[in-house]
Amino acid sequence: MLVTHELSPIYNKEAKILILGSIPSVKSREANFYYAHKSNRFWKIIEIIFNVKLNSKEEKINFLLNNYIALWDVFKECDISLSNDASIKNYKLNDFNIILKHCKIKAIFCTGKKSYSTLIKKFNSSIPIIYLPSPSSANASYNLETLVTKYKIILSYLKKEEN
Repeated sequence: MLVTHELSPIYNKEAKILILGSIPSVKSREANFYYAHKSNRFWKIIEIIFNVKLNSKEEKINFLLNNYIALWDVFKECDISLSNDASIKNYKLNDFNIILKHCKIKAIFCTGKKSYSTLIKKFNSSIPIIYLPSPSSANASYNLETLVTKYKIILSYLKKEEN
């Protein structure tokens, strides 16, 4: 099924890192927000790493903006079966320059194999592109504790710079 990405990127000019998923899942498209499936562990990982509780969409957006994190997805459009990243084909990429030209992004993090492998092949940038395991519950090979450990790398790119 052809899916077109309809969620706007979340960022402001202070963003230091860009986190990219693949394309919103069926549940995320229904909820009109990123990582919205109740079993997806993305927001739980963020809550643990930053020791916060994020209850609403507005709280999540404000948290990202206040903590120098931009959030978007790799694919602008693709054929996908339900929410299965492995089935993605016939895709078009989002224009990441929308964010990169306005922010001082130090690293791009891809949450999953498909977003990472596609970005490495198709996007030429001097900014490091770093793989993070998918937070989807379908990625059963990683428990929450292991995901938290892997995702803590983002903290090193968010440290304040001395002027």
